[in-house]
Amino acid sequence: MQNLILLLFAVFFTAGSYLLLAEWCKVPTYRTSRVILSMGKRQKKQARSSDAFIMEFAAKLSKFLPMDTYKKRKLEAILRSAEIAMTPEVYMAQAYIKAGMILLSIIPCIVIFPLLTPAFLIVGIGVFFSESGKAEKMVRKRREEIEYELPRFVATITQELMASRDILSMLETYQKNAGRAMKNELIITTADMRTGNYEAALTRMEARVSSAMLSDVVRGLIGCIRGDDGVTFFRMLSHDMKQLEIQRLKRLALERPPKIRRYSFLLLACMLIIYMGVMGYQILGTMSGMF
Repeated sequence: MQNLILLLFAVFFTAGSYLLLAEWCKVPTYRTSRVILSMGKRQKKQARSSDAFIMEFAAKLSKFLPMDTYKKRKLEAILRSAEIAMTPEVYMAQAYIKAGMILLSIIPCIVIFPLLTPAFLIVGIGVFFSESGKAEKMVRKRREEIEYELPRFVATITQELMASRDILSMLETYQKNAGRAMKNELIITTADMRTGNYEAALTRMEARVSSAMLSDVVRGLIGCIRGDDGVTFFRMLSHDMKQLEIQRLKRLALERPPKIRRYSFLLLACMLIIYMGVMGYQILGTMSGMF
């Protein structure tokens, strides 16, 4: 009973001290942090209390997190392409905190069930690599989505160039029927073209996506802006991209049979289990009738 009273006293004393210090240091509440995070996110998903706590702690830890210039510039470009409103230090600090929270579970695990310690260690390392590479995965996914649409985009530009040389009008027309990733890039690019230089806007689009296929398209568009005859170039480019699309579809078709075979084996296993269960039930019924 005395130990329980001491434990409750320690808990309430710590909580009261934290609240007083937070009020004195003007620390924002978790509700305020959640509202700010929810407003900053593009998705309509409400931020959790844990996200607010992690973000607040990451902002403080980022001040003491060393990072070399090259890695910082590379991560800044990735975060900008992924549309994540974080500094490189805060982003990496967030990954360290999430992994550290998993690794801290090892301490009670050693006391209660030591055999689970390696599992928590592996999960913590996996969480770190997953969180630190999340922005790069988002950029890669968006780049693949844009590259998937490029053959149709190039074919449309090829047809439009036969009647007009207005690159801005072509992009705005295609933007209405483009996919989500391509549409977002075209919205940014067309707005940039209206307020600045056409070539600079297209070059910035190329830098944001970081795709070799899109670089060829941008090079052709810049050539059209400079007065080159881009019809022949885009015809050849459309032919090459159609060949790449056919190869990609063949590769996807080759990946289907192993997946289907896997489910076929599962179906066969279920049928065998049912068959063996019926046989076992009949055998047990026959044996019970004999005795």
